[in-house]
Amino acid sequence: METPSIELQLQTLPDSPGVYQYYDAAGKILYVGKAKNLKKRVSSYFNKTHDNAKTNVLVRQIVEIKHIVVASEADALLLENNLIKKLQPRYNVLLKDDKTYPWICIKKEPFSRIFPTRRMVKDGSEYFGPYTNFKTVNTILDLIKELYPLRTCNYDLSNTNIQSGKYKVCLEYHIGNCKGPCEGYESLENYQTQVDAIREILKGNFKNSLRDFKKLMQELAAEMKFEAAQKVKEKIEVLENYQARSTILNPKISNVDVFSIVSDESMAYVNFLQIAHGAIIRSHTMEIKKKLNESDEELLELAVVELRERFHLSTKEIILPFELDFGDTIKVTVPQLGDKKQILELSQRNAKYQRLEQLKQMQIVNPERHTNRIMAQMQKDLRLSAEPRHIECFDNSNIQGTNPVSACVVFKDGKPSKKDYRHFNIKTVEGPNDFASMEEVVYRRYKRMLDENQSLPQLIIIDGGKGQLSSALKSIDALGLRGKVAIIGIAKRLEELFYPGDSVPLYLDKKSETLKVIQHLRNEAHRFGITHHRDKRSKSALQTSMETIPGIGEKTMLALLKHFKSVKRIQLATEKEISDVVGVSKAKKISEFYNIGKS
Repeated sequence: METPSIELQLQTLPDSPGVYQYYDAAGKILYVGKAKNLKKRVSSYFNKTHDNAKTNVLVRQIVEIKHIVVASEADALLLENNLIKKLQPRYNVLLKDDKTYPWICIKKEPFSRIFPTRRMVKDGSEYFGPYTNFKTVNTILDLIKELYPLRTCNYDLSNTNIQSGKYKVCLEYHIGNCKGPCEGYESLENYQTQVDAIREILKGNFKNSLRDFKKLMQELAAEMKFEAAQKVKEKIEVLENYQARSTILNPKISNVDVFSIVSDESMAYVNFLQIAHGAIIRSHTMEIKKKLNESDEELLELAVVELRERFHLSTKEIILPFELDFGDTIKVTVPQLGDKKQILELSQRNAKYQRLEQLKQMQIVNPERHTNRIMAQMQKDLRLSAEPRHIECFDNSNIQGTNPVSACVVFKDGKPSKKDYRHFNIKTVEGPNDFASMEEVVYRRYKRMLDENQSLPQLIIIDGGKGQLSSALKSIDALGLRGKVAIIGIAKRLEELFYPGDSVPLYLDKKSETLKVIQHLRNEAHRFGITHHRDKRSKSALQTSMETIPGIGEKTMLALLKHFKSVKRIQLATEKEISDVVGVSKAKKISEFYNIGKS
C-alpha cells in the first residue's frame, strides 16, 4: 500500500496528547517526540523554515508519520523515553548509559551481612542506591564499619548451626571488628538493632544513631567506664563529621530530588542531587550531546524522566530551575529564595564544574579540536563567510578630551596575539571626536597592511554602536575592502552586534563561547588602550614639569619620580635627599627651582 502524502497524514492526526515517530523512505526511524497536541506539534515542523539546519534536513527526509495516543502528557514523557532507548533514532538525544551502578545490600538472613554489589538478586534482601560511583559506597561502608561491628563472613548463622558449635570466631573477632555471633557471643536481637540503625543511616537519617550513642556514652560514664565511654564518643564524632560534610541545608527538607542544567552550543550537563533529612545521599551529572539545538526545557524534561527511572526514584517533589509539567503525581518546585534555592544553586554549580572540566580536558588532550570547534561556532553565530582565525578590535580612549589615543588588539585562533597589538596617537583630529578618530586609525591600520602585503583579518570589531561602525566603514570603503573583510560594531551592552546596512542588531546568547571571545577582545582593547592613555598623560605631565627646570633632563626626573613617587614629594624633599638620588649639582638646580631650603 502506498504511503499517503505528508499533507494528508497531517490532516488525520488527532488533537490529543501522545508520541509521534518520523520515518524516512527506507522505513528507518528518524525521530521520536512527544506533544500535548499531536496535530499542532507535528504540523509545526512542516509549516516553516527552521533556524537549525539539522531540523530542516530532518524535515526533508520525513516520509511517514506514526503516532501513539496516551492519556496525559506525563504518560507521553515516559513512552517517549522508552521508545528513544528502544529505537535509538538518528536525530534524538540518546540518554543511554551502559554502566551498572553499585548498590549497598542488606542481606535477608540471620545476622545480616552488609556489602556492595552491582547485581540485584530478588531474594527479599534490601538494596540501597544505586550510587553513582564506588567511592561514595566505600565512604559509607567505612563509616558503618567504624560505628557498628558487623560480621564479614558468609556463614549460615542459623540458630541450629550456632548451638552445635559448627563455627569458630576468626581474626575479626579478636581485633574487635566483630562481636562473634558465630559462637553465640552476640544475640540476634542486638545485631538486628544495629542493622536497623544502619538502615536509617543509608536513608540519610543520622538522628537515631546519634541519640543512641549519646545515651550509651552517658550510661558508661555514669558507671565509671571512661575508656568505653571515650570509644563511643569517638564514634559520635565520626558520625557528626560525616553528617556535617553531607548536610547542606535544613534537615526538615527530606525526600526531595534536585535537577539543574547547564548547556552550551553542542552539549548539556544535567546534575541530579537526592536529598534525605537535609543530607545529599546521591549526586550524578549526566552529559547530553545535542542533536537538533534542543532547548534546556526539552533536555531537562528528558533527563528527569530518565534519571528517575535509572535510579529508581519515587519522590513526590522535585526542585527545578524552571517550571515543567510531569503530571499530578510529581510536585515541581521552582524556589526563588531560602534553603531550597541554595540546594538548587549547589546543583547548578556541580553541572557547571562538570562542563568546565570537560572543556579543560578537551583543551589539554586536543587543543586543535577545541580551537576548531570555537572557530566554527563563531563563523556560524556571527554569520561570516569564513572562520575568524584573525580578528582585530579597535577602541578609542580619551579622558575629558585630552591625549586621544586608539588601541588595536589582535586575536589569532581565538587567543590574544600580543606581539601584533598596536597603539595609535590621533594625528588629524583636534579634540575629543570618537567618530573621526575611528575613521583615522582604521584607515591607517589597513593602508599600511595593504602597502606591506600583510594578510588581512577575517573580522574587524569596532567598540561602539552604529556611529563608530559608520566611521570605520568610510575607511574600509576608501581602501576598497568592503566585502573582503567582515566588520561589526559592539554596542555598550555588549550583547548587541551591529552589521553594516542592518538597523536591527544581532543578540548573542549570553552563554555562548562566541560572546566570551568577543568579551575577551573588548576587555583587552580597553586595557591596552587605557594603559597607553595613562602613560601618555603621565609623560605629558612629566614633560610640563621638566620643561620648567633648566638643565634637568627626562632621565633625571624619571629617577626622582621612581624614588619619591610624585612631583609633590620632590617639592617637599630636602636638597640632601634629592642629592642622594641624582647628585649634588643637579640637586642644587632642583632645590633652587623649588626654593627648597638647605638642610
